[in-house]
Amino acid sequence: MDRMDRNVVVPGDILSDDPNRSGEGTYVKDGCVRSLLYGMASSYKDKMRVIPLAGKYVPSPGDTVIGTIQDIVFSNWIININSPYEGLLHISELPRKIEMNEMSKYLRIGSSVMIRVKDVDSTMKVELTMNDRRLGILTRGRVAEINPTRVPRLIGKGGSMINMLKKELNCNIFVGQNGRIWVDGNDDDMDLALKTVLIIEKEAHTTGLTDRILEFLRVEKEARS
Repeated sequence: MDRMDRNVVVPGDILSDDPNRSGEGTYVKDGCVRSLLYGMASSYKDKMRVIPLAGKYVPSPGDTVIGTIQDIVFSNWIININSPYEGLLHISELPRKIEMNEMSKYLRIGSSVMIRVKDVDSTMKVELTMNDRRLGILTRGRVAEINPTRVPRLIGKGGSMINMLKKELNCNIFVGQNGRIWVDGNDDDMDLALKTVLIIEKEAHTTGLTDRILEFLRVEKEARS
């Protein structure tokens, strides 16, 4: 028997008595399918699924995200990853070995980091890693935030939109899967980059967006010259 169909649910709510119906955004406990998320429950292709409300970012292993150090507890940093779920970065997941008494010096509360989701368990405990040379502390540039559901449009098919922006804007740009964007360049270029990103977020559902963005950038550059 299904308990939910097109209803708002919270983590732990029972969705079905049939464990074989566990789908996206759910888990099985005590023989029942339960919701992992605060979201909308529905039945799809014989599976129960929960879609998060308000486009919240739901972490998945392998995602590269931008986080903010929120707290330091025994051997772990607690990191805000723009999600209903906090991330944990264990001291062993750094690119070099440090002692526990050095934690607050290496990663300070409030610092921004580029980081990867290592694992997510059934209780939504999110384990993070920085053990990759492409990851690390963001000491320069600016970080902006868009709705995570707009990330695919900002990247574009095959990376078309983001590659065009990098070429036209003269900035380093990184798009985190959690909707946080890092840009680095001179102040004028960063201003224009962030302005452009917000336009893409607002108009992500419209057609012909790439051409309009190119025209917008052309006009902006002419005005600056």
